[in-house]
Amino acid sequence: MKTSTEWQRYSLNGETMGSRYTALFYARPELDTRQISHSLTRAVARADQQMSTWKPDSDLNRLNAAPLQEWITVPDELATVLSAALRVNRQSGGAFDIAVGDLVDAWGFGPGELSITEQALDGLPAPTRRSTSAALVVDSHRNQVRKQAQLNLNLNGIAKGFGVDEMARCLDRFGITRYLVGIDGEMRARGSKPDGQPWVVAMEKPRRGVREVMGVMELSDAAIATSGDYRHWVDVRGQSFAHTMNPATGAPLCNALAAVTVVASSCMLADAWATALMVLGETHGPRLAQERGMDALFVVRDGSQLKEISIVGGHLQAQVQTR
Repeated sequence: MKTSTEWQRYSLNGETMGSRYTALFYARPELDTRQISHSLTRAVARADQQMSTWKPDSDLNRLNAAPLQEWITVPDELATVLSAALRVNRQSGGAFDIAVGDLVDAWGFGPGELSITEQALDGLPAPTRRSTSAALVVDSHRNQVRKQAQLNLNLNGIAKGFGVDEMARCLDRFGITRYLVGIDGEMRARGSKPDGQPWVVAMEKPRRGVREVMGVMELSDAAIATSGDYRHWVDVRGQSFAHTMNPATGAPLCNALAAVTVVASSCMLADAWATALMVLGETHGPRLAQERGMDALFVVRDGSQLKEISIVGGHLQAQVQTR
């Protein structure tokens, strides 16, 4: 086994998905990282090209524009993400729903220039109750997808997580076994640092307009993702609306949760479940996390204070009040 003096720390980063990707890893000294950097860039660019709503020629937008009842061939990665999204949709009772593209656009969070106004707010349609799992059929063996109802799919709640997993797989192929990779706040770790210490991930305090650390979480051979209401929002009629949509109400979230962080085996699943639990709210979210044996941290707004509800291995921990 290599000693700590035989390891060198490397850091690579670049732009992707409207944010930046980062890769921190330890490997042998004087490693030529050019091929690794190129491979990482291609991995995240491929995920973005397939799953972006902001790129008119993305595979996702091609699927959105496809006729009903017609099998559409999609890349393997997109088929994988769609299958996972439908699985979490069913397991969360519909709380995680990728068929919210129209809502995202209507509230001004999509790629268009539309912004929500009081007049537009009055004209929003009533929510359509439907099962996305029944309206979208994915044949993972043939990488084909068929829409059985008109859907505007949006993968913002799962695509970054998948991109992080692709980065991890990229480093795995190069034989790198100690790394922390991430896109924005979605991260995945393998192994530990050469001194045996786990990777440490900072948890941001969910306050708008302020970048402040609330705490840290140790990570090893796991992934982490956070969903919150403090990064992207709009103000209408004196009320703030976050960018995450509640498919049950056809509107942005309106509950006491400020943020939900999930630790899972893959960043794709952590990403999707963080969104699902955020939608479920401060009561049903922790309950489902316990039922499914999950690791999740809920940050609840309690007046001017924040309260943390921690679920570890499905077991409720002591609730903590914080400022």
